[in-house]
Amino acid sequence: MAKAAEKTREFRAEAKFQRTSPQKAKLVLDLIKGLRVEQAINTVHFNNKRIAPVVEKVLRSAVQNANYLSQEQGLDIDLDNLYVKTAVANEGPRMKRLRPAPMGRAFRYQRRLAHIIVTVAEKNKPGVVTTVNEPVVTSAKKATKKTAGKTAAKKAPAKKAAKKTATKKAAK
Repeated sequence: MAKAAEKTREFRAEAKFQRTSPQKAKLVLDLIKGLRVEQAINTVHFNNKRIAPVVEKVLRSAVQNANYLSQEQGLDIDLDNLYVKTAVANEGPRMKRLRPAPMGRAFRYQRRLAHIIVTVAEKNKPGVVTTVNEPVVTSAKKATKKTAGKTAAKKAPAKKAAKKTATKKAAK
């Protein structure tokens, strides 16, 4: 039996109803996934996208949540050892707007909103070895092509079609 895996703590922060499309926010969030927090903050800080300051604020908030909870609950969390575990931009509600169009008409368009969620977690310490219970694999006999062919009923061979031209000439 394998030992039970040590649970890693995750800390998250979110910013809801941000005035950007989730697709544009994902461009910035994909840059920081898997990075150490310090490196991720530098990456976002020097990014020119409009949503980058919001992502930086959410990232710093997640780190502060980790700091607060470690002090509040007495957890031993190394803030220098945190990394960005997940960074997602979910779709929020859409605001429907009208744009004036020719001949007294109006065209509808949508202003998209995004919910940005950043989760940070502590990387495993080098001295701690964690193992996970692996599922037991049972060997089930799979049907191969040969055995599947033997079990199926065999068909009779196809009959050749009689030639019509030969029968017509013989009839004359």
